[in-house]
Amino acid sequence: MTTMDTMFHEREVDEQAADRWWVFLLTGIAWLVFALMVFQWDFTTVYAVSYLFGVVALFAGLNEFLRMTAASTGWKITHAILGVLFVLAGLWAIVHPHNAFLTIAGLIGYFLLFKGIFDLTLAFAVKSTSDLWWLQLIVGLTEILLAFWVAGNFREKTILLVAYVGIIALSRGITELIVAFKLKGLRRQLA
Repeated sequence: MTTMDTMFHEREVDEQAADRWWVFLLTGIAWLVFALMVFQWDFTTVYAVSYLFGVVALFAGLNEFLRMTAASTGWKITHAILGVLFVLAGLWAIVHPHNAFLTIAGLIGYFLLFKGIFDLTLAFAVKSTSDLWWLQLIVGLTEILLAFWVAGNFREKTILLVAYVGIIALSRGITELIVAFKLKGLRRQLA
């Protein structure tokens, strides 16, 4: 493949991704609405928290599959793997709610840590091209701090697990909105 072919292919991928900015806007809004609903409900049983986690994981998996449509080849593979992992975790939490509850805090801690590291890295990577880089930086730092809070002895408290699930949905919504506006800006640049 020549350099000219590579540049043409990259522009084509950028245009396809930029045209789908509204998908991320809608999924970001949906995550924010879901986070608000999580914080309003009263989850007090092990099963309720496991089912809640299962639903969030299933939606996160679906969201990853949607993100594949606006990604380059390498990122498509990453989003596909994450999508499959989220769907499997969601199904496991719904089918085996009592067993799932015991591992949810650990999973949430690792998820927040890795997502925080990813958001932090992404913020610095797009610093020169995006005015919203600092928002991604704040989300990433918050996720990392929450990951270490989850690692503490707070795991026994059911209400905190619900709060963690709500926080994940909230940070996911904010991240999706950031991606939507980045893609919309890219769409304007390409036009």
